[in-house]
Amino acid sequence: MPRPFRFGASLLTSAPADEWRARCRRVEELGYDVILVPDHLGMVAPFPALVAAADATERPRVGTFVLNAGFWNPTLLAREVATTNDLTGGRLELGLGTGYIQAEHDMAGLPFGSPGERVDHLRRTVAELARLLGTTETRVPLLLGGNGDRMLRLTAEHADIAAFTGARLVPGDTDGRLAPVDSTEFAQRVARYREFAAERAAAEPAELNLLIQLVAVTDDPAGALRPLLERRPDLTLEQVLDLPVMLVGTLEDISAKLRALRDRYGFSYLTVLEPYLEAFAPVVEELRRNPLAAPADPLLGSPHE
Repeated sequence: MPRPFRFGASLLTSAPADEWRARCRRVEELGYDVILVPDHLGMVAPFPALVAAADATERPRVGTFVLNAGFWNPTLLAREVATTNDLTGGRLELGLGTGYIQAEHDMAGLPFGSPGERVDHLRRTVAELARLLGTTETRVPLLLGGNGDRMLRLTAEHADIAAFTGARLVPGDTDGRLAPVDSTEFAQRVARYREFAAERAAAEPAELNLLIQLVAVTDDPAGALRPLLERRPDLTLEQVLDLPVMLVGTLEDISAKLRALRDRYGFSYLTVLEPYLEAFAPVVEELRRNPLAAPADPLLGSPHE
């Protein structure tokens, strides 16, 4: 049997207490399983926001998606994680990444380093957190996300949840501008992760998470995607619709695409960004009602290919 679907909502903007609590309660009402926050300057501060989110809700877990390890001293981070997990009633999921926006490091007066140096720091952070929080009583589920081989190996070795964005940093960009990878590269990255994961001696395979970049439930995909296609004349409508992180089409088409992604790759934990919370809610409802319907998206092919 495939792993059951889970749904995460990434809240991006800070707000006064009453508004923040109301927003979190709305996420819960819409059926999401996890309330997530990022770790970017100018956005919500992760740990106090998650404590408030847990206080305002009853059912959802809360998590970081993802912390920029370069912002954090590992030992001090362990204190934040332990306290937040206690204050949220053990509902915390810890997401970690290397960080990819040089401008934020420059603004904070922190070294950015090379990609290899950032992965090394993340590896040290994971090891220190395991040392300090690795007991049964204090350990929290660990989500790691990345695209390069070293990050995929680190994820395969240590993560409870392996996260994929389906995008990569635009070469030379310092402000964090991302471009989606095509379906072929996406499949290659997932396959590479699986190679590394096969070497891991774990009782249970990691849960796979996919960050959805755009959601539009519509009978007119071309119209919904027109602004994107005008910005990206190198892409065709068919290419965009084929991207795993783009969900554009009827409710039935989107639901079938996500079932096919789970069958082919194993993606059962789906995260959407705040602007698409309401648009994605009918998909959440449909996949809960019919989680095992046969995939019907020919672009994704057979799960056994």
